[in-house]
This record gives sequence, C-alpha cells and structure tokens, in this order.
Amino acid sequence: MKMTMLSWCASFMFLVPTLAQAAGSAPPKNSAAKYDYVDPQNLVPKKALTRALDYFDKYRDKLGNDDYITVIDFTQSSSSKRMYVVDMRTGAVTRYLVAHGNGSDPAHTGYAKKFSNTSGSNMSSLGMYVTGGEYDGKHGRSMRLVGLESTNNNALDRAIVVHGAWYVDPQYKPLGRSQGCPAVEDKYINTLVTQLKGGSVYYIWAGQ
Repeated sequence: MKMTMLSWCASFMFLVPTLAQAAGSAPPKNSAAKYDYVDPQNLVPKKALTRALDYFDKYRDKLGNDDYITVIDFTQSSSSKRMYVVDMRTGAVTRYLVAHGNGSDPAHTGYAKKFSNTSGSNMSSLGMYVTGGEYDGKHGRSMRLVGLESTNNNALDRAIVVHGAWYVDPQYKPLGRSQGCPAVEDKYINTLVTQLKGGSVYYIWAGQ
C-alpha cells in the first residue's frame, strides 16, 4: 500500500476531482499485457477487467490502496458469485456473492435490469468507484464508496456502501435485495473491508 490510511484520508478530498475526471475521460492504453499474470483462470469478464486494470494502471500513484481491485458483474444472476476481488500482488481472484438494489430488480428475478444515481430509487449505480473509509453503522462494519462518474457520483449522499446482510446467503436463490448497496455475506465483511478500504478501485459493470 503506497500511503498510510491517515495520509490518504487527509488528501482524499483533493484527489477525488482528479480521479473523477480520469474516470470520465477516454480510457488509457490497454494494460492487459502488463498485467498478464492477473486472473489466470479467466474468471472475470474480460471487458470489465480490462477497464478496471487500465484505470488502476494510469492512476495507481493516486490510489490509497493499490493491493486490490474489485469488479462486480451485474449481467449475472444474484445467485452467482459475481463480485471479483483481484489481488494485484499475485493476480489471484476470489469470488463472492453480492446483492443489487431492489429498485434495479422490482420483480425479484435475480437480475438487475435498471440502474440509477438518484436518491430514493433504491437502484444500484454503475461505474468506477474508489473505496473510502470504514465505519460502524446499522449494518455493523461497513465501507464507504465514492462514485467517480456521472452514473454514481451521488453514492456518498445516497449512503451506498459495502456492508454485510443476512439476505446475502447461498441458501437464497435469488439473493435478497438491498436499497442500492452492493451488500455481501456477513461472514466475509471483515475480510473485505480490511482488504479493500482506503482508496482501492471498485468497478460495477453491467455490460456498458
């Protein structure tokens, strides 16, 4: 990790405009060859992984946490392990279950079909994020997300965070739904917050 958590938090508000501008600009040169050790089993959707790696590579020195990137593939059913956490030190990928918002799937089919950046929509928001700090809230240990694109830049105001949830469990097919948060299994929340907090790339994708 390039920065301490304290120093990254202190500079975070100055970095967000730069990172946001970067996310909204033309993608940098494909970084696939440079990171050919990543995802040796080809688990992560190629297009989504490539965009996340390109962003990571170009702005790595501005990230508080360059140990991990996360990709969520909302083209898949919620019954699938569609959240991919990539260890950038080794290239290994770990998959997790993750919920989408009930506004994105009002019929509870298991597929997110609609997305919004609007407060009160209860929909998931697509695009590039960086992770913020952790806090203890109504769902227990949780992690803030900072949206960097026009599709997700209300994430902080909407309280779109990573938290554990009882309804994210393999016994439920499809999973339960959140109010827009990418909620995960309770048993993994401590691991995920510890690994990802403090400025790592977090990309929510649905084929865009």
